[in-house]
Amino acid sequence: MTWGFATLRTWLAVAVCAGVAACTSVPTAPPGTADGAFSRSGRFAITVTEADGQQQAVQGGFNWQDDGDRYRLDLTSPLGSIQARVEGRPGHATLTKADGAVFEASSPDALAEEALGGPIPVSHLRDWMRGRVVEGAATDLQRDELGRPVSFRQADWQARLSRYDTQGPGLLVLQRVEPGRRISVRLAVNEP
Repeated sequence: MTWGFATLRTWLAVAVCAGVAACTSVPTAPPGTADGAFSRSGRFAITVTEADGQQQAVQGGFNWQDDGDRYRLDLTSPLGSIQARVEGRPGHATLTKADGAVFEASSPDALAEEALGGPIPVSHLRDWMRGRVVEGAATDLQRDELGRPVSFRQADWQARLSRYDTQGPGLLVLQRVEPGRRISVRLAVNEP
C-alpha cells in the first residue's frame, strides 16, 4: 500500500472513527460527561517514514462530537476547510471525503480495510482519547501518580499520553513499526 497525503488523511479519519465506534469495550464515561457524551477538538499530525528514509507527512485539525451512541468527526485542513467527515452509529460507519467519495462499512475496522485496502487495528483509540486502557489488553503499562496511563503497548502501537484534563489526555503520541516503515501519529487536544 502506498501512503499519499490523501491516504494519510483518510487513515486518520478511519483511525479516529474506529476508536469512537469501539463502544462495546468502553467502561462508563468519566466524570463530567453524561450518558457517554464526549467532545474533543484539536490538531493532528501523521508522519510515515519509509525504510529508505523518505517521509510523508500530513497535518490538520479535528472536531469530534460523540453522544455515546452516534458520533461525527470532521477533519480539517491547516486552513480550516473540512477534508473528511466520519459519521457512525453501532453497526455502521461512513467516511465522506471532500471530493465526495463515500466509504461505508459495518464496523470501523472494516471501514479502515475498505478505505485503505488493508487492515489497520485502530479500534482502541476511543479509550486512549479518554485516558483508558482495557485491563489485560495493554503491555508495558505505566501510570502516573493519579493512576492514569501514560505509556503502554496495545494492538501493535506504542502510546504515550500526557497533559491530562478532566476528559482525558491533551496529548497522544502513537507509534507503530511495520515492515519497511514507521508511522507516527500526534494528537494535540485544544484546551477545554
